[in-house]
Amino acid sequence: MRWIITIVILLALEVYAFQAFRTLFKFWWSLSVYVGVTVVVLGLLFYSFYQPSPHGSLTGFRAYMIGFFLSIMALKLSVILWMFGEDIVRGSIFIYRKLSTSSPDHLPSRRKFISTIALGLGAIPFLSLLYGMYKGKYNFKVLSYELEFDNLPEAFDGYQITQLSDIHSGSFDNTKKIEYAINLVNEQNSDAILFTGDLVNNLADEMTPWTSVFKKLKAKDGVFSILGNHDYGDYYDFDSKDKKQENFEALLNIHAEMGWDLLRNENREIKRGESKLKLIGVENWGKGGFKRAGDFDKAADGVDPKDFKILMSHDPSHWDEVIKTHEKDVQLTLSGHTHGMQFGIEIPGWFKWSPVQYRYDQWAGLYKNAKRFINVNRGFGYLAYPGRVGIWPEITVIKLKRKSASEV
Repeated sequence: MRWIITIVILLALEVYAFQAFRTLFKFWWSLSVYVGVTVVVLGLLFYSFYQPSPHGSLTGFRAYMIGFFLSIMALKLSVILWMFGEDIVRGSIFIYRKLSTSSPDHLPSRRKFISTIALGLGAIPFLSLLYGMYKGKYNFKVLSYELEFDNLPEAFDGYQITQLSDIHSGSFDNTKKIEYAINLVNEQNSDAILFTGDLVNNLADEMTPWTSVFKKLKAKDGVFSILGNHDYGDYYDFDSKDKKQENFEALLNIHAEMGWDLLRNENREIKRGESKLKLIGVENWGKGGFKRAGDFDKAADGVDPKDFKILMSHDPSHWDEVIKTHEKDVQLTLSGHTHGMQFGIEIPGWFKWSPVQYRYDQWAGLYKNAKRFINVNRGFGYLAYPGRVGIWPEITVIKLKRKSASEV
C-alpha cells in the first residue's frame, strides 16, 4: 500500500512538472529524453530496494539511487512551485475577466519565460545535490572554538579537545579521503580526542576495512568514545537476539582494538598535577522514539558539582531535555546525531539553515544556556543520501580557556 501511495503521488507530481517541460521543449525527442531519464531513475530506485543490502542500510547502489532521485526531484519540485504560482495568477486573471467581461472561455496560456526561469533556478539544487555526492561528502572542515569558563582549573587553561561524531563507516567508499581526514585530525595535536557515537550504520563488520585507519588517531590523553543510536544494531533484522548481542559485543571490542576508551554511563578523570577534569560519557539518550540507554546520574556518580565537567552524549535532545538545567552543572556537552541533515546553507557568523532545525533546537554548532555550552558536531560521515551540500563533514577543535579574575 505504501508503494501504491508513493507511486500515485509521484505520478501526480510528474504530470504537473511535465507541463513546464512541454512548454520549454517543443521537440518530441527532447521530451522523450526527459521522460526516459525519469523512468530509468525511478525504475533503478525501486529495483535497488529489492536487492540485497549487505549491511541492511541505505548504502552503496541503493544510496546512490536515492541521491539521483533526490537530485531530480529537487529540480522538478522547484519547477512545480514556480508553475503553481503562475497558475494562481492565471486562474485569478481568468476569474476576474470572466466576472467583469464574461468573454474569456479559457485560461491564459503559460508563459515560456516563466518555465525557463523555473528550470534555471531548479538547476541550482539539482547540481548541488550531484556535487554533494561527487565531492561534498569528503569536504572535511576543521571548525575551531575557544570557550571561556570561570571555574576551569588553571592547569587546564589552554586544554584542547578534538571532537568527532557520526563516522558511519559502512557508507565510506574512498580510503584515501578517509586517511586524509585522519591525518587532519592528528595534525590538530589536541590533548584528547572525543568521539560522540555512531561508529557504524548497523553492523560491527562495517568497520573491518577501516579499523587500521582509525587506529591511527592519537592524542596526549587518549581517544574516548561513546555509543550512538546506530551502534546498537536496532535498525537491522537479525536472525536472533543472540546474533544481535554478538554483533554488539563485536562493536565494543572494536573500540578496544583501536585503543579507544569507551564510556558506557561512566566517567573518567584527567589530571594535571593536583588539578582534575571530569569526562562523562553516557549511552544514547534521545527523544522521539530513539533509544534511551543513557543514564546521566549513573555516569556522573562520584562527580562533584564543583568539578569541571565535559559530557559526551550522542543526541542533543538529551542536553535540551535534561542536562542544561541539571544540578550537576555540566559546563560543556558534546553531541552529534543530526548530521545537520547533510543539507543546508551556512554563511559563518550570519546565516545558518537546514530542514533539520525544525526537528532539533540544537542541530549544528555551538549553543549556550546560561554558562553551559553544547557543541553539536555536523558529523564525520554520511548516511542514506551519499553526499553533503552546504553542511560539510566536520572536525571540531575546542580550546578551553580560564576567565581571568577581573572577568568573573
